[in-house]
Amino acid sequence: MISLHWLEWFPVVLYLLITLLVGMARSQTRFSEEQFILGGRQLTLPAFIMTLVTTWYGGILGVGEFTFQYGLTSWVVFGLPYYVFALMFAFLVAEKIQQSRLLTIPDQFFHHFGNTAGKLATMVAFLMTLPAPYLLMIGFILHLVTGWSLTLSIIIGTVLSAIYVLVGGFQAVVRTDKLQFLLMYGGFLLMVALLVSRFGGITFLEKHLPPTHLQPMGNISPWVMFSWFLIALWTFIDPGFYQRCYAARTPATARKGIIISVAFWFVFDVLTTTVGLYARAVLPEAKPLLAYPLLSHQVLPPLLSGIFFTALFATIMSTADSYTLLGAITMGHDLLGRLPRWHRVPRVTLLRMGLLLTTGVSIMLAIALPSVVQIWYVVGSLCIPPLLLPLLTVYFPRFRLTPPLVVAHLIGAFAIPLIWFSIGWMQSPSIMVIEFPLGIQPMFPGLLFSVLFHSGYWGYSRIVSSINK
Repeated sequence: MISLHWLEWFPVVLYLLITLLVGMARSQTRFSEEQFILGGRQLTLPAFIMTLVTTWYGGILGVGEFTFQYGLTSWVVFGLPYYVFALMFAFLVAEKIQQSRLLTIPDQFFHHFGNTAGKLATMVAFLMTLPAPYLLMIGFILHLVTGWSLTLSIIIGTVLSAIYVLVGGFQAVVRTDKLQFLLMYGGFLLMVALLVSRFGGITFLEKHLPPTHLQPMGNISPWVMFSWFLIALWTFIDPGFYQRCYAARTPATARKGIIISVAFWFVFDVLTTTVGLYARAVLPEAKPLLAYPLLSHQVLPPLLSGIFFTALFATIMSTADSYTLLGAITMGHDLLGRLPRWHRVPRVTLLRMGLLLTTGVSIMLAIALPSVVQIWYVVGSLCIPPLLLPLLTVYFPRFRLTPPLVVAHLIGAFAIPLIWFSIGWMQSPSIMVIEFPLGIQPMFPGLLFSVLFHSGYWGYSRIVSSINK
């Protein structure tokens, strides 16, 4: 815990109040399901960029932790591969997603592969959309500055992030994202300018950082770097990307919006990496996960420190509220909405019920596994292998599996990394430090199964087709 000056509290409290007002203002009393989920599919290019940029960058404390420990490697890990895959997403599938006129990722499975595949995809997608890591980060900051228990801090952070989503749906998320976009960039630009002014530029960093911190590859092995590139494949199954594309006014808005967003992400990565390097240089004994808030409190005047704290809150909450809504959609639209007993319940009521269930599960997960990186890692390892290739083949029909094979693939590609995790957990001394079989990370056997399954079917189909000719 750190003791904040009242001027550090003031901008944060003001931001939270304004966010609630902006989120709940002009909210309709009645929504159709499509309006609640996608805001009527009227997302303009500026709004698309601001909501996508903010939603994609909620893991700010994790970025600070990684930069503090490994330096410029953070950009190679959390920046470069995501630019590559985001651009591929923009050119390959963004316009096709917008033109499909569906609502969710599971909708694609229900539509193309049948009910069983759709139900399985819904369960995997729900795990992906849980906002647990972002609620945990909000909880960490509240715990740090208030001294409240981590559990209480997580619950309060959840309420702050979910209440206006419950009222206004996607439109409320977009409105608050515009405010959070300005705060994100303004806060970090301010911090970088003040750090350079006070301590100096590259000469100061070279003098006070380990040599590997200023090398792009640092001291991380190529295999570890490769694993992080694979984790960046998350881009192709990210529900936030799909929701924004579905909500875009035109196909061109979806494609151009992602391309321009990559430029904004690059700028923000430069800012966050720079602040992380200064944190290591100025406070080498600080706790890595809290490097950003500790640096702010230590070196900035109280009011400016409060503005930077506000930027941190805005960065995290912009993702927490989006994923809270996405989890609500998966639970309300894709699961409850397809059960016969719930057909008479208004669709928006189901979405709001889904929101309450999503936040409850996320709170329990954040308390049970209080590590942002571990939650990301477990969820990514379990969800990327089963969803990635079937979802991509929706847009490239010649490579599609048959519905029964998609079901088999979903089960196998999820079960294999889950078994790998289970074996690792059983033979490891701590859930936080897991020793996996053969030293192989769980995602690799899951992805290998997926690639072999699809390539085997495609090769068999080519052989059968050539014989028939």
